[in-house]
Order: sequence, then C-alpha cells, then structure tokens
Amino acid sequence: MSFCPGPPAPPGGTSIQEQRGRWERKRSRTARELVQTEQRYVQQLQLVTTYFVEILKAKGTLRQDIRESIFSSIKAIHSVNQSLLVHLENGYFGRGFDQMCPHLHHYNTYVDNIYNASKVLGVQLKKNKAFRRFKKLQEARPEFNNQKIEDLLQLPVQRIDQYKHFLQDLTANTSPDNPEFQQLSRAVSAVCDVSQRIQDNARCHENHLQLCRVQKLLKGRKTKVSAAGRWYIREGWLKVVPPKGADVQPKMFFLFSDMLLQAKRCGPLRLSSGDRFSGQRAYPLQDCTVEKVFGHTRSQGGLLSLTFPKAKLLLMSCNQEELNDWYQSLSSAVGKLQSKQTVVHQRDELCRRPLGPAAAADTAGSRKRNMVSGETREHAQKPPAEWGGSAPKRMKQCDAPEQSSAEASTSSCVIL
Repeated sequence: MSFCPGPPAPPGGTSIQEQRGRWERKRSRTARELVQTEQRYVQQLQLVTTYFVEILKAKGTLRQDIRESIFSSIKAIHSVNQSLLVHLENGYFGRGFDQMCPHLHHYNTYVDNIYNASKVLGVQLKKNKAFRRFKKLQEARPEFNNQKIEDLLQLPVQRIDQYKHFLQDLTANTSPDNPEFQQLSRAVSAVCDVSQRIQDNARCHENHLQLCRVQKLLKGRKTKVSAAGRWYIREGWLKVVPPKGADVQPKMFFLFSDMLLQAKRCGPLRLSSGDRFSGQRAYPLQDCTVEKVFGHTRSQGGLLSLTFPKAKLLLMSCNQEELNDWYQSLSSAVGKLQSKQTVVHQRDELCRRPLGPAAAADTAGSRKRNMVSGETREHAQKPPAEWGGSAPKRMKQCDAPEQSSAEASTSSCVIL
C-alpha cells in the first residue's frame, strides 16, 4: 500500500493551529474533570471534619490522642483544599497548585499515619461501645450516602495519585510560553514526591505484615524475625544435602535481606501446631557466596552451594524454575548486603585518616594515637550502627551462646 502525502498546509500554519486546538480541548476536558472531582472531594472532607472530628471533640467520646491518631491532619487538609478549590473554580490552576504545594506537609503527615489510623480505628470499634454507636448514627445521615468512615479516611491518599495524573495531563497540554506552565511543572514534582512517599510506606507496611506472618509461623519466642532494616524476600521448601552422603532432608527456608532462616515443620504429634515451624539455623548473608553446582540440568533441577566462613550449605530442588528463582533471590540479597558493607568500610576508613604529619613526631601525640587506635580497634569489632538489626545480633539476644560482636559477624550460622 502506497502512502500519498496530502496537500501542503496553507500559509498561516493551519496544522499548528489544529494542534493547539487539540491541546486546548484536552486541557479543558482535564480541567473540567479536576474541578468536578475537587468539589466532591472537599464535600467529603467536610463530612469527616464536621460530623466526626468536631462533634467527637465536643462530645468527648474519644480522648484527644486517639482522635489525633485516627484523623491526623485531615482538618488541615480540608482547609488547604478549600483554598485550592476557589482557585480551580476561577480557572487559576497553576496559581492554585503553586500555593498549595508549601502545605503538602499536611499530606505527608497524613499518609505516614494512615496505617496506624486504621489500626486505632479498628481497636476503638471493637472496645468502645459509645464510639461504635456514634459511628453508626453518623454514617446513617443522608449526607454520607451510605459511605463508611473507613473509606472516607482513605480519600486523601487516593487524591494524591489523582492529582499526579491531572497535573501531568494539564502540563502536557499547556504551552511552555504560558505563565502557568512553570507553576504546574513545580506542582507535578511536589505531588510526585508525596506519591512516592505513599508507595514507600505501602511497601514498608507490606514488609511488616510479612515479617509478622512469618513470626507467627515460628513456634516459640526463640527465633526473632522482626529487626530494623530487615526485608522479607521469599520462602519455600528446599532439600538439604548432608555432607556425609545421608538422605536429603526437606526443610523450609525463609529468605530475608540479611539472613537465610532454616526451619523444620513441628512434629506431627503436636496437633495444635498446624503449619507452624521450628527455627533451626540462621545463616547471615553478609559473607556468603552463592553458586550453582549443576543448575543447568533441565527438568531435574540442581544444587545451590552456599559458602559461609565456617560452614557450607548444599540445597537441592527438582524444579529448575524454582531453583533459578532462589539463585537470583539469594545472589541479589548477598550483592546488596555486601555493597552496603563496602560503603560502610569506606566511610570508616575516611574517618581514620591522620589529621596531620606533625603529630607523628610528638611523643604525647603518639601516645594519644595509640589510645585512639586501640579505641578504633574496639569499634571495628562492633558492627556499624546501620547493621544493628543484623541476624546474628538479634539471634544472640535470644538464646544463642554469648559471643563477641566480632565473632557474631563472622560466624557461619546461629543455631536456634
């Protein structure tokens, strides 16, 4: 099929005018939808502030700290968005968002508290009969249109994502020569920062739930899973190949960002144990080396070799895809952990540089440096602050044998 170009555009740049017309129509459509949704959003915020925040404060049904835990900065957000709505209804989109951006810290406060707010609200609904009755009466008002307070409290979080898309569309269909273009561009950047904060909080919350779930699967309080900076990665059954040629034994493994936890299913005689597990060993990943032994074997799986300073672990899987997934997950976790460790060591080396050559000739300075070097060696044996939640330290605090921090950092595993 041949393509025949159309007639040349007549003088006056009709094609440019048509493009500008399309931009203007798209901008008008986005602006109209933004105003309509903002009006509805402000009305819903008004419901929460009037029929919950203000009345609860007047009645004293909830203590002040509990009210703040549930509703956080929603009253300040309502005030900010009332001002924004006035600008939007008058067509000043750039000015409106430009004046709103310095107040986005109210949204930051709100999104940081949203998971705690849901938790506190659930506790109050369960334990506080007066509040439960109050909530039911308020939600029965015709203004709420069968909306629940749980859904209304999520609106500011959802609105940030809507703002991001609206602002991106407005900016894309606004000429760079328009005075509003720079204002809208700054607003896109500011709103995207809040949106990223929401995503990061969601990932942290999901990780927290995973850690709590794994902790509940483990019998007793001997194995501590929750630790600062620890991230859950994956779990699954792998067969442990013993070094002396005995039969392979299936074990449950939980992989985290800083350790690999080996566990076994609780004995079948314990009817109450269900699917619970008993932790056996925790292998720190910071000095681990991961290799495939014969992972290329199709349809028959292969072996993974995990080498630690004082131990070696051979893991087998008959599923090739599963084996590859474990290899990728382990290699990625070890690589990230070792790269962070390298940065810490580089920072530590910079801190140890001598202050000047003149101090070398001074006897008193020499004695002082000897004292400092002794302290430095002491500190070198301790893990850096950001490794305070590493697996060996956490396990040592439970029931592991007492040992120095230096020994904990180089040990191959902790027997639980």
